Amino acid sequence: MADSPIWRPFTQMKTTPEPLKVKRGEGVWLELEDDRRILDCISSWWVTIHGHAHPKLAEALYQQANNLEHVIFAGFTHEPAEQLARKLLTHLPPQLTRVFFSDNGSTAVEVALKMAYQYWRNLGEERTTFITFDGGYHGDTIGAMSVGAGSTWWQKFRSLMFETALVPFPETYDGDLEVDRKEAEALAAIEQFLKQQTIIGIFIEPLVQGAAGMRMCRPQFLQALRKLADQYNVLLIYDEVMTGFGRTGELFACLKSSTAPDIICLSKGLSGGCLPLSVTVATEAIYQAFYQDDPTQAFYHGHSYTGNPLACATGVVSLELLEQNPDGYQKLESLHWKFLDRYLLSNPRLKQFRVCGTIAAMEVKTEDQSGYFNAIAPLLKAKFLEAGFLLRPLGDTLYIMPPYCITADELETVYQVIDRTLKNL
Repeated sequence: MADSPIWRPFTQMKTTPEPLKVKRGEGVWLELEDDRRILDCISSWWVTIHGHAHPKLAEALYQQANNLEHVIFAGFTHEPAEQLARKLLTHLPPQLTRVFFSDNGSTAVEVALKMAYQYWRNLGEERTTFITFDGGYHGDTIGAMSVGAGSTWWQKFRSLMFETALVPFPETYDGDLEVDRKEAEALAAIEQFLKQQTIIGIFIEPLVQGAAGMRMCRPQFLQALRKLADQYNVLLIYDEVMTGFGRTGELFACLKSSTAPDIICLSKGLSGGCLPLSVTVATEAIYQAFYQDDPTQAFYHGHSYTGNPLACATGVVSLELLEQNPDGYQKLESLHWKFLDRYLLSNPRLKQFRVCGTIAAMEVKTEDQSGYFNAIAPLLKAKFLEAGFLLRPLGDTLYIMPPYCITADELETVYQVIDRTLKNL
């Protein structure tokens, strides 16, 4: 594939090996062009929650394609979108009542940013600043990069990004004795900004910061955030693009933490990995601030593929699959701890073990302190691929986030190959 015209994402094309060509997928498995099989341990960038080529998703896509493939979503609607929106709301906190469609996680975040900003302006208030968290990743459009300014990758675009009030994220792990102090410091920093600046809202990946290295916080931190947001009358915005649809062991991180945001961003698993699809869901109070006779107060945002019928049809079936088999995502937390204990907790090359629902993560001990660009990542990734496993370390962070259809035996082989690879490193 050396002559491929494709410019790949998040890739230094000069130094990265040529990509492996996949010809088909089934369940947790990917089959390569040379007939090798790879176990997808990370749900192909956290998206294929039900596994590859799920027959019910494929059937929903086929049936919808025979009926209606696309229609402009301004002035028209269709049953898949209506059904998906109503079904989603039955699983979200009751305060969230209005569903705005878009087509990927970054645009779901852009919608939330613009919606929150205009909300205060429609109420006659001039608010200018979002509180965001160090390490947070929210996408790669300009607004999403701005609220993810604590990420590794965006320094080249710094002059394009708007300023935010950046605060520490109280990451924790099993056995962490400093978590109370870290939470107190983060909350104190947030309250200082709330007192001193005109804050639009607090923007956070709840429970798990994904691209930052699966950094996890406790539910009680989110509960404290909700109290501060109410006390100072600011919006609380959850980016659940990654944590939504079962990833935390509940359908949504807001449910696991017993909190309700004012706006929530959802994508990735929304369509079960079939098609690009996202939503931004807001409270009735936010919606009503736009619901006026004055056309200039409307929310002017939309894309060609907003509310695409094909994507929405797969979204409906994906939610139905989650409803029918909650054990698929609820069983994984205990299995992770079982196999961590059996294979990895005593490994001298690993530290800071943490699990949240379907996600298990740990740090590889290394003298390299370059974060995401740690040389251990490509080395481990290559060795895992040689063994037939798709594991993609985030710098020195090794994590497992499998499709929910993975069996206990298959998951155990993932832990065995990690143990074996690290011992032979």
